[in-house]
Amino acid sequence: MRTLCASTLLGEFFVIGLAGLVAMKLDDVSQTTVWTVCGVGMVLSLLLCGMLTRPGGVQLGWALQGALVLSGFVVPMMFILGLVFGGLWWASIHYGRKIDEAKARWADQQARQEAGEATA
Repeated sequence: MRTLCASTLLGEFFVIGLAGLVAMKLDDVSQTTVWTVCGVGMVLSLLLCGMLTRPGGVQLGWALQGALVLSGFVVPMMFILGLVFGGLWWASIHYGRKIDEAKARWADQQARQEAGEATA
């Protein structure tokens, strides 16, 4: 799960940075505000890559997904990109857990086979 989620978060890192470039052209938002918000989002997405296995890491990832969707009020295209990354985040968690379970079953099966060969 960690690999898939981290890949999604790295993609978000770049999307947040590019959204900052778009928001910088807006007249009603200061550049300081844009880069403060985008910087926090970018740093959070990188930090979450390392926090995924810790308690609350996945929930913080969901909070980032929500913030990405809400950023559509400043840059309208972010509504779509936020929903896309929200779907990717869900898929990363859902299928990542299935992959982790399959790997655990395979490792258990291999350990049993090796134990059976050792006793034979």
